[in-house]
Amino acid sequence: MRVDLWPPYGLSIRTPRLQLRLPGEEELAALADLAPAGVHRPGERPFLTPWTEGGPADRAQSVLRGHWGRLAEWDVTAWSLGLAVLRDGEPLGVVTLRAQDFPVVREVATSSWLGLAHQGQGYGTEARVGLLTLAFDHLDARAARTEVFQDNHASQAVSRKLGYAADGISVDARGDEALVSDRLRLTRQVWRRRERVAVRVDGVAACRPMFGL
Repeated sequence: MRVDLWPPYGLSIRTPRLQLRLPGEEELAALADLAPAGVHRPGERPFLTPWTEGGPADRAQSVLRGHWGRLAEWDVTAWSLGLAVLRDGEPLGVVTLRAQDFPVVREVATSSWLGLAHQGQGYGTEARVGLLTLAFDHLDARAARTEVFQDNHASQAVSRKLGYAADGISVDARGDEALVSDRLRLTRQVWRRRERVAVRVDGVAACRPMFGL
């Protein structure tokens, strides 16, 4: 895709081991192949949207629909940036930065998934640091939010390690089940006090109008 037509295709975030960017066609297909192999352990249900509960084809197509939907529905008042997590060109999963009314509210939310084989190696934390660097240091966000099921201990640990603090709870329906999530919030002041790792962000200037800046 030409960057002049869709500037986020020129956006790149590099951390010590990873690159985060919009996937190309072959990388998107690799992500769609990765999801059916598993993104969480059997018996776990870490996502409010049960996109992992179908068969392999359902999970693969959900990845494609999610990517295409984020591109098609982009608006400066409500945007969602889903970036492939790549190590040495290999797709490991997807991290998403999203916001509503960002120029006024200046808050973002994050979510992610990684292939099961790539979990437990610090990639999720490193990718989140890349997203937060974009949000706080380049888009001037005031706060970042996330919502995590109370029994999702791995995601809870990542968020708290990065300085997120408790911000209440939310209750959502999934079918006939009421699910409680912890709301967690990270402020720009806390972010800037933490120890930094090397993160390089390129291509932001051309994207600023699409973020409403």
